[in-house]
Amino acid sequence: MSKSSILFAAALALGVSSGVNAQQQQAAPPQLPQAPNMTFFVTGAGPGKGADLGGIEGADQHCQTLAARHGAGGKTWRAYLSTQAADGKPAINARDRIGNGPWQNFKGTVVATSVDDLHSANNKLSFDNSISERGFLIPGVGYAPNRHDVLTGSTADGRAFPAGEDRTCRNWTSSTQGAAMLGHIDRKGLRDDDPAKSWNSSHPSRGPDGGCSQADLRGTGGDGLLYCFASN
Repeated sequence: MSKSSILFAAALALGVSSGVNAQQQQAAPPQLPQAPNMTFFVTGAGPGKGADLGGIEGADQHCQTLAARHGAGGKTWRAYLSTQAADGKPAINARDRIGNGPWQNFKGTVVATSVDDLHSANNKLSFDNSISERGFLIPGVGYAPNRHDVLTGSTADGRAFPAGEDRTCRNWTSSTQGAAMLGHIDRKGLRDDDPAKSWNSSHPSRGPDGGCSQADLRGTGGDGLLYCFASN
């Protein structure tokens, strides 16, 4: 092979290699915004099956997965959810499973210093501070669509409802019949009273599918979203 042929072949190989590398670089996904110090967020999206979260364990895993995407996966994440006593199992209070605090959002704003502070009028949960794992605002009253309903299954002080009347969509396993207690992420409602402004216990879900479907949750101003807290 002549010297010119060798040089041509080498140049061709280099060009092919450069083209492959360029394609690989172009195909690389963009870096997601990172917030390793984040210890609280609202899920930008729910699992997608209404209030069927795969039980409370499935909800925790959803929180963990979203946190890991944004550099905060080294912590143990818990969904702010209560369950009701059923099938011989005791109730679980949301307030008892999220750690001791303090908790800060994507931007570093401390939303509560302790469990008692979180469940007091002093907490800093609001439209501006109750943001997603990406640091995005959650559309609330005045936006279309309104997504301010968040699943909690809890009383205002963060505890489970008594067994009997369903307030947890069958302990987060139903996407049809049942009801889930909802809070308002933006702390706004149709009335000027405490339930309308409650971040964790505003009103139960309802709708033509039975109360727990994705469509029913959207019908009252929600999307199956969750509060997530780092418990350690």
